[in-house]
Amino acid sequence: MRRLLERVGFALAVLVLVSPAALVFLWMLSLSLKTELDNTAWPPVFIPDPPVLENFAAVFARNDFLLYTWNSVVVSFSATALAILIGVPAGYGIAKMRATRAAMVILIARITPGLSYLIPLFLLFQWLGLTGTLVPIVVTHLVITVPIVVWVMIGFFEGLPGELEEAALVDGATIWQAFRHVAFPLARPGITVAVILSFIFSWNNFIFAVVLAGRETRTLPVAVNNMLTFEQISWGPLAAAALLVTLPVLLLTLLAQKQIIAGLTTGGVKGG
Repeated sequence: MRRLLERVGFALAVLVLVSPAALVFLWMLSLSLKTELDNTAWPPVFIPDPPVLENFAAVFARNDFLLYTWNSVVVSFSATALAILIGVPAGYGIAKMRATRAAMVILIARITPGLSYLIPLFLLFQWLGLTGTLVPIVVTHLVITVPIVVWVMIGFFEGLPGELEEAALVDGATIWQAFRHVAFPLARPGITVAVILSFIFSWNNFIFAVVLAGRETRTLPVAVNNMLTFEQISWGPLAAAALLVTLPVLLLTLLAQKQIIAGLTTGGVKGG
């Protein structure tokens, strides 16, 4: 009986935590499949009858959606790859040196609002003549992705048995070889989590693209902003654009949920 009550309590807790996000997503789906008349009706119309696809057609009509998708792919993959290239060795160095202050600086950089970096970076890229290209967007996304990678990897590398690397060093390996052949392979679950989280945060970023991008270098989140007009808010096309932008990240999260959970669990156990 006690076990049953624990399971029911756990299920109710999960339902309470998940239901707000699920309801918001279902409401957004409902808005995208209804006409503007139904979207503004009172009492609200929850189930579209019949569903319409004009809102999705409006998204493609108002945006160069394929170009924006390509830009988002280029920016997200580039920012993630560079973050892994920089963040994994940095996380290893901080973990092995037990540089607590450096770790706190990384954490502060992660929680600092992106707007704090935007103005100086905008002035820098304007002086370099790079505004309107994909380069400043990729570089600014490193402000988001690198701290994520470093912070995730610190926990993994701190939990690795030091004896393995010491044995490699005794056998004549350099510190770089010990990292490459011993620590790096053992930290692959953490790297997987870092890659997924970095990609999601980079894909969803809006503020850097809307300020630094040109007409031909905007990313997908800007497509949602393009649905807003001065006359009125078109809820149907706005919800359709939000769904199209969210769908790749949602699918990635669903497909990689086992790897994310396993990686975070492994890091938590080792770090403990």
